[in-house]
Amino acid sequence: MTMRHLIIGLVLLIHSMSAQAAQSQPEATTDIQSKASVETSSEMVVAAHPLAADVGARVLAEGGHAIDAMVAVQMVLNLVEPQSSGIGGGAFLVFHDATNQTVTTFDGRETAPIDATPDQFLDADGAPRRWPDVVPGGLSVGTPGTLALMARAHARYGRMAWSELLAPAIRLASDGFLVTPRLAESLTGYGGARLRQFPAASAYFFPDDEPLKAGQRLKNRAFANTLSFIAAEGPDAFYKGSIGSQIVDAVQQSPVNPGRLQATDFEAYEVIERPAVCTAYRAHRICGMGPPSSGALTVAQTLGILSAFDLSQYAHTDVEPWHLFVEASKLAYADRNRYMADSDFVDVPVEGLIDPEYLSSRATRIAMDSVLSTPVAPGQPPQADLAWASDHSAERPGTSHVSIVDRDGNAVSLTTTIESGFGSGLMVGGFLLNNELTDFSFAPEHDGRAVANRVEPRKRPRSSMAPTVIYGPDGRVKYILGSPGGSRIINYVAQTIVSLIDFDMNPQQAVDFGRIASRNGTVDLEENSSVRRLEEPLARLGHTQLKVRNLNSGLHVIEVQPNRLIGGADPRREGVARGQ
Repeated sequence: MTMRHLIIGLVLLIHSMSAQAAQSQPEATTDIQSKASVETSSEMVVAAHPLAADVGARVLAEGGHAIDAMVAVQMVLNLVEPQSSGIGGGAFLVFHDATNQTVTTFDGRETAPIDATPDQFLDADGAPRRWPDVVPGGLSVGTPGTLALMARAHARYGRMAWSELLAPAIRLASDGFLVTPRLAESLTGYGGARLRQFPAASAYFFPDDEPLKAGQRLKNRAFANTLSFIAAEGPDAFYKGSIGSQIVDAVQQSPVNPGRLQATDFEAYEVIERPAVCTAYRAHRICGMGPPSSGALTVAQTLGILSAFDLSQYAHTDVEPWHLFVEASKLAYADRNRYMADSDFVDVPVEGLIDPEYLSSRATRIAMDSVLSTPVAPGQPPQADLAWASDHSAERPGTSHVSIVDRDGNAVSLTTTIESGFGSGLMVGGFLLNNELTDFSFAPEHDGRAVANRVEPRKRPRSSMAPTVIYGPDGRVKYILGSPGGSRIINYVAQTIVSLIDFDMNPQQAVDFGRIASRNGTVDLEENSSVRRLEEPLARLGHTQLKVRNLNSGLHVIEVQPNRLIGGADPRREGVARGQ
């Protein structure tokens, strides 16, 4: 590290500590331990690990573009938070370009192999296999898209050299980093048991047959070598070179559930730039990722239904707004499960699903003194194909989110994943491979009707990731946010938007507030949080399917105000906000 880097790092650290000390703690809206709200003057990174956020902040301090910072942050996250994301997985980017004041999205979602079949997750009797039985090994691995997204966005917007952006992760992988409590704890559950099935992953995460411990220094020379090769040769080293070949071999020769990826799947992979899905809510413009993600559409439906009700007349601790939120979520998830899938394969009625008149009609089904019985049936939005069967498969929460604003006002909202924690368990070149194909419906049809989200060759599985950019009433960027959390991501993001806009919370208050979720079934209330107090009032209204549980969101929010940025990092994880 150069003296210049050391000086910049010290300046950033002092500035961050001063900003946190000057900022008072937010109002106590939850029993969850809060983090201090962070303010900066011109640029900010909020990411799931301090080392990743620090690297991104240094890139911005050196004049890098928000996209430059995104690349550097993702590579470090792959190293220090391997259970959640990396170049063996996929990602969605919602990007605000300050130069021309436009928003666009980049689809780096994984694709099914050319040899994939609709019945590949069925047993010999034609019944869907159990999710835990299918995840480990090669059959669940899709063609990774994260690295291609990084390279595509950097080629268009980046200011700094590609190799320079990979250098911090290479250095950390070579020198080592300290294992965090979250990573160590993740190894004690099902994800850790999955890793033990595969020699490379077992040797790395269970040295001497013991799981890594918090505070232990961990080096990953294999990943340093992989990134060094990619830094020198570019993404072709991954998609058309030896790294891709190693992945194909690992997938096809997996000791558990051998898979179907081949070299032609890597050679054919493309990042797709898609128009953002944008809708109005309380004079704000909410923009997010459309299909193959169901995130933006289902968030938009939830908010569009809530538009029929004045939530601001209530306190955020009242039961009424969250009763309405739960009911709106049921209706939105019902449509998600029926109509949303990869729009390159399925005619998703995007405009019909967010049509204001349609959503107003859905809102009339909600009553203040009773509840909708679940599962709620899907509606009939304009232009919809009513022949589809519903798919109730749910993603698991192995994901991360990054929010970035640079000094020129460019904004990045990136949600990145390998699907379940530790993905498939297969490890190649020091990084884990995804199990993203388990986001497809295991059953290709129900009662003779095809499922929109069934497996098909080169198709992208439906996602719930919801990276979001929000424009205020003045038309300027106001919020950048997103979250991990599997299929509850939609609930987490929509609830946070309600907290920010309807209840005027600052970013830290909004991410601290207890989570409440419904995916058209059980109403989940976060344990050890203030929303536990809603359990009895909700039950009195008729919500009998209530479950108090750990709702481990990882929300990262930036609010853009004139001459300052305000960041909120979710206290449920290890994320921080950094900048100057």
